[in-house]
Amino acid sequence: MVGHVDHGKTTLVSALSGEWTDRHSEEIKRGISIRLGYADATFRRCPVCKEPDCYTVEEICKHCGSKTEELRTVSFVDSPGHEALMATMLSGAAIMDGAVLLIAASEPCPQPQTKEHLMALSLIGIDKTVIVQNKIDLVSRDEAIKHYLQIKDFVKGTIAERSPIVPMSAQQSANLDVLIQSIEQTIPTPLRSVDEPPIMHIARSFDINKPGTPIDKLKGGVIGGSLLKGRLREGDKLEIRPGRAVTTGGKEIWVPIETEITSIMAGGERVKEVTPGGLIGVGTKLDPSMTIEDSLVGQCVGMPGSLPPTWNELSIQYHLLERVVGVAKEVEIPTIKVGESIMLSAGTATTMGEVRRVTKETIDVKLSRPVCAEEGSRVAIGRKIRARWHLIGAGVIV
Repeated sequence: MVGHVDHGKTTLVSALSGEWTDRHSEEIKRGISIRLGYADATFRRCPVCKEPDCYTVEEICKHCGSKTEELRTVSFVDSPGHEALMATMLSGAAIMDGAVLLIAASEPCPQPQTKEHLMALSLIGIDKTVIVQNKIDLVSRDEAIKHYLQIKDFVKGTIAERSPIVPMSAQQSANLDVLIQSIEQTIPTPLRSVDEPPIMHIARSFDINKPGTPIDKLKGGVIGGSLLKGRLREGDKLEIRPGRAVTTGGKEIWVPIETEITSIMAGGERVKEVTPGGLIGVGTKLDPSMTIEDSLVGQCVGMPGSLPPTWNELSIQYHLLERVVGVAKEVEIPTIKVGESIMLSAGTATTMGEVRRVTKETIDVKLSRPVCAEEGSRVAIGRKIRARWHLIGAGVIV
């Protein structure tokens, strides 16, 4: 779920899944998403009703009372829309197969982060999108049609040009059946290999123990994310890279972390084994202080000795956007210069880098924090503009 701040992403996830993904105290207080939120929704189909009335998330059809049939369970990542949280949005998009772009009918289209999020999806290669024209209950019919034409004009020439546009009210759950139908038709479940060594990007990590839990009752840290390939089982040995920073001889080095799977949660249920697709939570034997407050976000998980290399420096074959998007007044993007600091997002990892060398095709960057990534992986490039980080381009690791 991507889009401008306050366009209804969290409300729509709640309508589909029954879960409110803003759980952090600061999110509840401010009314915006700050961290990535997760929820699973099981899409179902009534065997009696015609399309689109047959699509639902309910076990009993509200139209005819028939028992519905399960189609598939879909995991949703609720990304923050605020401009200051662009890096968080990119880390969520990195583990997704498709995107739902929300655009509120109550505001002119496009808003700054609507532009930036669509550009980000394009740069990181997510080309399967469904557009939701949300909050149609707040505007008249004529205003909704005018806004729909604004959306069509906005997406012309982009990856979303042929994406379905679903007018709906997430607050009232209006047209939820049409949205499910559009997702089913536009974002199919991709084929993934289960026979290769597993790789998972960590998008959340946390301590599940409540304050005051006795030592003998403490549970190990939990890591959450999406398995890209392979399979994981309870009892498997794991390696986490880049790992943890260790200072030795006055020099900081990163040492991989090894642990063991104690439990796996998928779709709200404990399972013995998991294959690619959807969001999972993996219980480990890690000291919970190592996973608290998303401290392992951006790391890669796999079997010992099978993970991609850890990079302290990157060479990136890049291209820049013509103009900065996501700001009220768009400006041209100057070339990258040696010595400047840029923000890089690879997978779920976000790190700062100092530019050491620039050519017309590549940049060499010294990283402040190493990343674990395969050669050929996509990288999003950000620059600080008017005290905010904004997307300025993308590339691949070479």
